[in-house]
Amino acid sequence: MRPESPHIAVEQSSRADRPLLVVALAALSLAIMAGFSYFPNEQTPMFLLFLLLSLAFVGALGLIAFAAGFLRTSATRAGDDVARLLGDTSPDGLLVTEGESRIVYANDAYLALAGAAEGEDVAGVRTIDRLFAGAPEVAEPLYRLALAAREGKRCAEELRVTPALVGDAEVAWYRISVRPLERPGYRQASGQASGHGAKSSARTMALWTISDVTRERARHENVFQELQHAIDFLDHAPAGFFSTDAHGNISYMNATLAEWLDFDLAQVGTGGLALRDIVADDSASLLEFSSGSPNTVRTEQIDLDLRRRDGLRLPTRLLHRVAFGADGSPGASRTLALNRSPGGEPAEEARAAEVRFARFFNSTPMAIATVDRAGSILRSNAAFGKLLPGALTGPDGARSILAGVAQAHRSGLLRAVQDAASGSEDNAPIDAALTETGKSARLFVTPNEDADQRGASVFVLDTTEERNREEQLHQSQKMQAVGQLAGGVAHDFNNVLTAILGYSELLLANHRPTDPSFQDIMQIKQNANRAAGLVRQLLAFSRRQTLRPQVLQLGDVLSDLQMLTRRLVGEKIEVNLKQSRDLWLVKADLNQFEQVIMNLVVNARDAMPGGGKILLRVKNVAAAECAAYAYKQLPEADYVVVEVEDNGAGIPVEIRDKIFDPFFTTKDVGKGTGLGLSMVYGIVKQTGGFIYVDSTVGRGATFRIFLTRHIPVAETAVEEEKPKVEEKKASADYTGAGVILLVEDEEAVRAFGARALSSRGYTVLEAESGVDALRVVDGNPGRIDLVVSDVVMPEMDGPTMFGELRKRGVKAKVIFVSGYAEDAFSKNLPEGEDFGFMPKPFTLKQLIETVKANMR
Repeated sequence: MRPESPHIAVEQSSRADRPLLVVALAALSLAIMAGFSYFPNEQTPMFLLFLLLSLAFVGALGLIAFAAGFLRTSATRAGDDVARLLGDTSPDGLLVTEGESRIVYANDAYLALAGAAEGEDVAGVRTIDRLFAGAPEVAEPLYRLALAAREGKRCAEELRVTPALVGDAEVAWYRISVRPLERPGYRQASGQASGHGAKSSARTMALWTISDVTRERARHENVFQELQHAIDFLDHAPAGFFSTDAHGNISYMNATLAEWLDFDLAQVGTGGLALRDIVADDSASLLEFSSGSPNTVRTEQIDLDLRRRDGLRLPTRLLHRVAFGADGSPGASRTLALNRSPGGEPAEEARAAEVRFARFFNSTPMAIATVDRAGSILRSNAAFGKLLPGALTGPDGARSILAGVAQAHRSGLLRAVQDAASGSEDNAPIDAALTETGKSARLFVTPNEDADQRGASVFVLDTTEERNREEQLHQSQKMQAVGQLAGGVAHDFNNVLTAILGYSELLLANHRPTDPSFQDIMQIKQNANRAAGLVRQLLAFSRRQTLRPQVLQLGDVLSDLQMLTRRLVGEKIEVNLKQSRDLWLVKADLNQFEQVIMNLVVNARDAMPGGGKILLRVKNVAAAECAAYAYKQLPEADYVVVEVEDNGAGIPVEIRDKIFDPFFTTKDVGKGTGLGLSMVYGIVKQTGGFIYVDSTVGRGATFRIFLTRHIPVAETAVEEEKPKVEEKKASADYTGAGVILLVEDEEAVRAFGARALSSRGYTVLEAESGVDALRVVDGNPGRIDLVVSDVVMPEMDGPTMFGELRKRGVKAKVIFVSGYAEDAFSKNLPEGEDFGFMPKPFTLKQLIETVKANMR
């Protein structure tokens, strides 16, 4: 240490006159006391009082001097000495400045850094800015330090200096910090000295600390270099390595694996690359564990194909390790990848064959697993993990094939596994439902021996689509068969009802209302009309009724029906309509569509005997939105969807597939025919639409009708206007003249028609079949003015007879009569031919009006 501590001379000189002041005060006190002896004795009390006052004055001055710091106790001096000792012996350079650049204190370490000569006054020592002057790279950090010192703030910077301030080193690093330093009462004193408006910051002192951190920096650089070397070793290792998080995102990949797969390392760790991006097929499921035993580590060897960026495959063997936490959740994985492609590494033929089999095993679309006698899975491929994930993620990491199938099929599967493990090869395949995926599968169990342990190999085929197709085919065949039966029954009923209605009207024409038999005949007619309504429902279900499609805006149709449906359901049930804007157009039969809505509303009403709410909703559904409904056999197209939703009892699952069957009803006997929903189904299907139902027991049901969007074209408009031009208003005079050929295989209907037409003045030629009609035509050439013919007849049907008549030169118009829809037979007629149509059953009035309107 330098003698006399010259680096604190400024601090001592500022108080150099303090001892002289104390000596002067003491001398003055002694002079006063000596002067007392020169005064007379009688004046002693006065002098004594003067002496006491003088001593009191001296004491007050001493207190003031002590408070101002001119006088110090020995304890204060000892504290100051310790503080100076700590500063002087600090290995870091310490500098205290006041104001802009006046140095108040500098320790030995700083003087050494500043290169100060021995005995040099600190006033001439270089300040921080002068100490590092000449290095342009430190100008900016020095400016920030100086600014912080002026503003009384803390700041720290690290500077790289070339060369070092002390020694021969070419480069040195210094950490410089500054903080404000104030003495108690100093700011207040300076404020009083400068006036209240003066800025005390001009006199604020700052403590600068300079530390040489070159060795620390060198140590950090060495650690960083070692880390870089370790990363370089791992990146260029002869094996691939990658790590994934619990969500399958790749957080690290070495350069070797990135080169093999032709991926950019910039994608790794940013969420841009996931496990499924580099693993071929669905093999990524083999590397994903949803849970495991707490605080355990699982390591597996897996042979699979990785996928390059260009889509090519890279056969690899993976050593995959995953650690599980205390709660059993998986942590980050550590996976080593060995290149098993030809030329990837030297391999014997046996190992190459093993690799080829492993690739085949993991890439095959059939799910395969080997199990022991208890059903525990020993090995499985990727397809197995995708089809039966529940078997691989059992509690506490247990993996059992029994966990992947429904409870009802587990005993049979376990028995088959045990039989196979015993050497039996006669096990029949097992059809089972899978637990998590909701799919169905067929399992083949064969014996297997692995590592001298007898077990079984289980091959699993996904039969979900096959089962769905079988169910759909079965349902379609059933509905088709029932529809054919319903259509045939309806055809025969139509003939019977036509005769009943016709003869009833003939009887009513011959009886007055006062006749006792009149009411009986009216009852026969009314019940016949009621039966005709049931027949129309059967025809609607079998999709053989006559439809008159027209372009509709379903929002307007439902708005018109809203009042009618409210009266229909009663006061306990609220009916609301919600429709979207800009609804698309559809093409449907207005009357039949209204019947569909009414039947669905009635069905919803019956499900809420205590009252509730019915919501009618209509909206557009674009083709891209169809998949969201997950309905089978619903093709992607633009639809207008009508929903009828209620909050009633709901439809149980066991009867949901039967609600559209004819004559199926859950109502009490005598309260329903079971044809309401079947008629709805038939009308929607005949219109070219689709109908589905969603229901939850206790929460209600929703029926959805999908009708294909109709885009009008010019030809359509002309076609729709054509019937209006040709419509003829029926005359009130039903009599006429002319020759009519009546062809009908049902004798009762033919007799009624002949009698009705003959009574109106027409000449009627009867034929019981198409062949018989040709014979009649040949016997009456040129006489026939109109042909009224049934469609379905033995030997020769109506359309075939029509073609033969045209070949014979008969130009008379033909009116077809049928209980089926007009379009059911019109396609069999010659193109461009004009014909009339009258549906069965028909009344006497309908027959006469139709004949009158079509007679030449």
